[in-house]
Amino acid sequence: MKIICVGRNYLPHIQELGHKVPDEPTLFLKPDSSIITRNRPFFIPDFSQQVEYEVELLVRIDKVGKYIQEKYAHTYYHEIGLGIDFTARDLQKKCIENGNPWEIAKAFDGSAVISPFVEKDQFEDLDHLQFHLDLNGTTVQIGNSGEMLFSIDQIISYASQFFTLKTGDIFFTGTPKGVGKVSINDRLEGWIENRRMLNFRVK
Repeated sequence: MKIICVGRNYLPHIQELGHKVPDEPTLFLKPDSSIITRNRPFFIPDFSQQVEYEVELLVRIDKVGKYIQEKYAHTYYHEIGLGIDFTARDLQKKCIENGNPWEIAKAFDGSAVISPFVEKDQFEDLDHLQFHLDLNGTTVQIGNSGEMLFSIDQIISYASQFFTLKTGDIFFTGTPKGVGKVSINDRLEGWIENRRMLNFRVK
């Protein structure tokens, strides 16, 4: 399986980091060694002084597809989850300045926290799905799928031009504004609507 991530998919987040608004989805990958599940703790790596949280809606692909038309993309997933795309922001800035890829800042071990998945028909409207992240009991990020520059179906259709999508592949669909640094002993709780999907410690 592979993890396909979308960068710069919420305008306020693009603005807070000072990036350009993309004309098409910005994609990058994470390896399976990046995955943390079952609310296991996240360990801050020694190589970064500024690891930041980015909460994101997830979708899990449940059948093989290639060159998927947008109008059929919804038939390729039936579950929604929540994730944290941990980013070594200091390394990412250096990579961008030098014109290098982001992998060391985005794809390191433990950088993809993934919740359990929920059947998508349990939510009323996937096009206006509310989610948020709490840091030590205070809400720091609030997002809504209706604010995405590129919808879930657009992302799946676009990505399938380049990658054959396989059962079990997971999409991280982008983060809203409010990203910030994590510290040892922080507690992160992630929610979709009124469902708590994530609850783990930083070490």
